Amino acid sequence: MKNTIGIILTGGKKRELKEMTIKRASAAIPVGGKYRAIDFVLSSMVNSGITKVGVITQYNLRSLMDHLGSGKEWDLDRRHGGLYIFPPSLSGDDTGWYRGTAHAMYSNLTFLKRSDEDYVIIASGDCIYNMLFDDVLKYHIEKNADITIIYKEMEGLSQKELSRFGILEVDNDERIIDFQEKPLHPASTKCSMGIYIISRKMLMSILEDCAAHGYYDFVMDVIIKRLRTLRIYGYKFSGYWRSINSIEAYYKCNMELLQPEIREELFLQGDRKIFTKVRSEVPAKYNEEAEVRNSLVADGCIIEGFVENSVLFRGVTVGKNTIIRDSIIMQDAVIEDNVELNCVILDKNVRITKGKTLKGEKSWPVIVGKRIVV
Repeated sequence: MKNTIGIILTGGKKRELKEMTIKRASAAIPVGGKYRAIDFVLSSMVNSGITKVGVITQYNLRSLMDHLGSGKEWDLDRRHGGLYIFPPSLSGDDTGWYRGTAHAMYSNLTFLKRSDEDYVIIASGDCIYNMLFDDVLKYHIEKNADITIIYKEMEGLSQKELSRFGILEVDNDERIIDFQEKPLHPASTKCSMGIYIISRKMLMSILEDCAAHGYYDFVMDVIIKRLRTLRIYGYKFSGYWRSINSIEAYYKCNMELLQPEIREELFLQGDRKIFTKVRSEVPAKYNEEAEVRNSLVADGCIIEGFVENSVLFRGVTVGKNTIIRDSIIMQDAVIEDNVELNCVILDKNVRITKGKTLKGEKSWPVIVGKRIVV
């Protein structure tokens, strides 16, 4: 796909993610023991042969920029093409935030103008999946589409969960006939994955038109307003996909990574690796009393207790006679002796002192924010 560039959107405050996004962008949220959410879309683009990617950032961008660095881990530290990071241009009075996705892309129109590729893939940075975009581009060209939106059938979700997505309806030819953004009463279970394919020249023209009319949002002001005038098609994705748009979704996604078939689909595809920032850590260490069942344990962990159905990130310490079940424990957390954790999310550098018990529910896990001592 050397004829395609990528744009990853990482803006938007996700209040539904609570403590998890107070100091980080949702695209930088840790997932699966050693990854960040943005690794999945960025790796999917690179594995599809896209060698020029622009990342448009907004709030809490420091940890995201630190993670991406020069793009070396994704083979994007190159002289031609490579990784481009576009923070908002803030003035002294803190104005300059992007007003929406269309405004964010228009503010970086130079990136599009200085490119000479024919197509653009626009994608959100906080979704978990592993796909190649080659077939989607082929489909887009065959349909003679102006815009192609990748969607996923999500039959198992509740109405509340569905209402967090863009919901679309298609005709027999997969042309989109209706699109509702986060409707209270979803008309279907076809959820937009927030991935769009469009020609570069058409995108520039649409963004300039939006700017001239004071429009800011790509979905509301481009997709929905142009359903009748543009050829907008849906492409059905059948693989694993989760959007990190709430604490419940984040918890559920990490727990699903404990299922072998999902782990295999995401991480064990020979030609579709998920790349991330590499850190030098010693292997995890288990003492004689340690017992670990169905869990992801990253490098640098020291386990002296019992861990079941949990995800432990790098450098976590679990003390003696401590029991951890159905929990997500982030980097460098310390859980001392005789602690019990059940359905808990601990952010980075948290310390749980001796003898404490924290219990949540799978539908409502207990969250402990960064660097807190309990």
